Amino acid sequence: MNRRELLAAVESAGYPVLTGSETPTSPARFADGSRYRVEIPSCDGPKVMRAVLDTAAELDVPVHRISQGSGVMMLSDTEIGEMVAMGADNGVEVNLFIGPRGAWDTGAQAKVTTAVGGAARGNENLAATLAEAHRAVRLGVRSLLVGDLGGLALLGAEKRAGRLPEDLVLKTSVLMPLTNAATGKVYEDLGATSLNVSTDLTIAHLAELRAATTKPLDMYVEVPDDQGGAVRFYEVPELVRVAAPVYVKVGLRNAPNIYPVGKHIETTAMNLGIERVRRTGLVLRLLAELEPELAAAVGSHDSPDLALPVR
Repeated sequence: MNRRELLAAVESAGYPVLTGSETPTSPARFADGSRYRVEIPSCDGPKVMRAVLDTAAELDVPVHRISQGSGVMMLSDTEIGEMVAMGADNGVEVNLFIGPRGAWDTGAQAKVTTAVGGAARGNENLAATLAEAHRAVRLGVRSLLVGDLGGLALLGAEKRAGRLPEDLVLKTSVLMPLTNAATGKVYEDLGATSLNVSTDLTIAHLAELRAATTKPLDMYVEVPDDQGGAVRFYEVPELVRVAAPVYVKVGLRNAPNIYPVGKHIETTAMNLGIERVRRTGLVLRLLAELEPELAAAVGSHDSPDLALPVR
């Protein structure tokens, strides 16, 4: 049964399905005309990235962006160079987290709440954010993951002043709450070019966001435990319909927080990356079953707005 037949069966039993019934279909698309792309998060280091790409090839799962969570400062120049090269060779955007963060700092608040986990504590850490960004760009990275509002403002100003590349992607982190359209517009005005939405938004909330911004959204459809732990596979058709252009992103339930990744837990990080790809394949299979037309509207690897890393 396709999705429409399933909904009709439920409604005929006396249970009207209201989710999405009043939400408009997004007319926006990526530059290649696609509605959605695939992001694999927590891809920390070249060995993890290689495991992710090999598994994606084996399972025929498209990957358009990988994002890293441990930060630029936790990677050597050689490791960054290897990731940039793999991205260029495979048409995959390499997105690296920048800046020291509150969760690793000496402050006590971050020990009891994730609300300040990505914040840069003090102006010295803002300066470190700029240092991380400029180092990454020198090494060929063209996509950065930002967890601090002031840091986003500074990086946006650097781009406008021409000190950072015009095509540099500034993607907001899930650690920067994005729960309404006004906040999304603030992030965009400060320089964000890709918006990570909060993990618990409804389809109606996403429609509201899409009405306020043309920037790509990205959303966990399986949420890490420390961000809520929801598994939302059956909502993906509506997510794609309402939020396009959107990155579909799979975290993992029942998985350890591995940041910062290093040699001591590299095998764990690789196995988690492999499972994220496998889970993404399950999501895409379900999307193809429920909404074949939407499933076919996946992004290509040669779109001009893909922000490929440079060699």
